[in-house]
Amino acid sequence: MKRIIGLAAFVLIWAFSAADSKACTGISLAAQDGSRVVARTVEWAATPMQCGYVVSPRGHMHQSYTPKGENGMKYKSVYGYVGIYTEYEPFIVEGINEAGLAAGLFFFPNYGEYAPYNPAHDQKTICDMQFVSWVLSQFSTIDQLKDAIDDVDLVTLDNKIGAVHWRIAEPNGRMVVLEIVKGVPHFYENTLGVLTNAPGFQWHMTNLNNYVNLEPGSAPDNTIAKGITLKALGHGSGMLGLPGDYTSPSRFVRATFFQTTAPVWETGFETVVQAFHILNNFDIPVGSQHVRAEIPKGLPSATQFTSATDQTAMKFYYRTAWNSNIRCIDLMDIDFKKIKYQSHPLDQVQQQPVEVVKVK
Repeated sequence: MKRIIGLAAFVLIWAFSAADSKACTGISLAAQDGSRVVARTVEWAATPMQCGYVVSPRGHMHQSYTPKGENGMKYKSVYGYVGIYTEYEPFIVEGINEAGLAAGLFFFPNYGEYAPYNPAHDQKTICDMQFVSWVLSQFSTIDQLKDAIDDVDLVTLDNKIGAVHWRIAEPNGRMVVLEIVKGVPHFYENTLGVLTNAPGFQWHMTNLNNYVNLEPGSAPDNTIAKGITLKALGHGSGMLGLPGDYTSPSRFVRATFFQTTAPVWETGFETVVQAFHILNNFDIPVGSQHVRAEIPKGLPSATQFTSATDQTAMKFYYRTAWNSNIRCIDLMDIDFKKIKYQSHPLDQVQQQPVEVVKVK
């Protein structure tokens, strides 16, 4: 009963808050040594979320939800995985399994639409918020997922919530975006490696053409008339016109140009650090999404956590709004055959640690 009440509360909060407060920005990078890194932010400006990570072993039994309750598809894990959940433990939004397959959920309001819920199909029905868990527990490749997608019904727990779309990435660098529109799943090869929210992925790719003039470095001097030469007022003027707001289209453009102009570092760890630096640009100040009277207490940033996954070294990194120190879960240290299912909060204490420098 406690689980059902908790789920109902989560759905209620999500339904009334998500449209104005949920945002995500995802990027991907490669290192000189062949390491592949996917990274992303998760924003939620309505309230402080209770986030945690789960370690799910092979053979773990999963139970999917439907709009009627805990009566959807049951399935057993083929692969163990590590993932981060937001607010409700079964709802993994980002993770990686022991085969190196990574998956993440991104909010997709007003553009995605699932097929209507059919109670007769409960045994093959999966809640969209549990889709990442299903992918990570069942598959090692994207093609396996594509072969299986028509065998399940994806549903939302409440039509007021809106849809989500997903990023799935193999350790060899292949990435796809999955969007469900009018009940039909569409897979898009994402060779760029960037994803945000609505509109759809193809729209975002077309929109990049509006920024064909952007380039790294400084723009050259431009003589427009006799005696009148325009000169850059500072470094980086080649990026004049880069959108700076926090809407999904603008974040997609910024993420694209920060990612594609980033140096290619030698190792996976250096690349992970680079990913966190890039995503610093998407750490949304909490007040920017509220009028002053509605700023939630106890929330230092709308970007509640940022993660980076080294799919080659099998390391899962994260930091939070309360603790910007980077922490790491090493999947190579986990025996997914023997370990027990477990979950832990991302922050044992929601307080930024400070290293005191003593001057003698």
